[in-house]
Amino acid sequence: MLLSNMFTEEELKDMEGLKRESDFIEVKCGCTSKKYGDTIGKLRVFTNGQFLISCECNPVCDEEKLTPYDFEKHSGKEGTRKWKNHIWVMMHGKKVPLWRTVLLKYYKHASNGDNELTSLRAKRLFHRDEFIRCTKCKKERRFRLRTDDECRTYHDALNAKKWRCANWPYEKITCKADEERASRKSCRGCPRSPTCKGCTTCVCFGCHKCRFIDCKCRTCVDFVQNAEP
Repeated sequence: MLLSNMFTEEELKDMEGLKRESDFIEVKCGCTSKKYGDTIGKLRVFTNGQFLISCECNPVCDEEKLTPYDFEKHSGKEGTRKWKNHIWVMMHGKKVPLWRTVLLKYYKHASNGDNELTSLRAKRLFHRDEFIRCTKCKKERRFRLRTDDECRTYHDALNAKKWRCANWPYEKITCKADEERASRKSCRGCPRSPTCKGCTTCVCFGCHKCRFIDCKCRTCVDFVQNAEP
């Protein structure tokens, strides 16, 4: 299906963040939790009926291909899972639930089902976000641990005698930058529960991704000596 045949300009003109590409449209979306407030994202509706959301809940969040169901869960939304009611787009400065828009007209369960299975497989091996406190201002900064390089960056920062905000790897900041609010810091990316305080799904006690053979710290040395080849 051609994108031009999906929606008219009149149907989309009032949606904030509207962007048109050859195979999808993109609009600003969000989901509101009473406890954590608004989680903002970008919803892409593809010509094959697939819905994918790129989350912008914090500067280091790398969730770029969430299904609507996963985005609702990621936001910490309480209660039953009704993403068509809970996820909204902005129109005329107001939050309008998806079910009241034309966007669901081409939603196809089959297209989104494949993505959900891929998403679940990808989340079986997981390291949650961690925080390191600046030795100067005492503010905590979030570290993402999704890739080998990110795990090494966090590991080296954790072992540094004096780590400061200026050393944060994601963007240039100073100690004057605001710290994440407490409610948002409690969301550390666990695929089982947004507010998980630590479980076997998201807490790793040592693996070849987060322990390093060339590191001389006691944690890595002990792991390398005892790990299976």
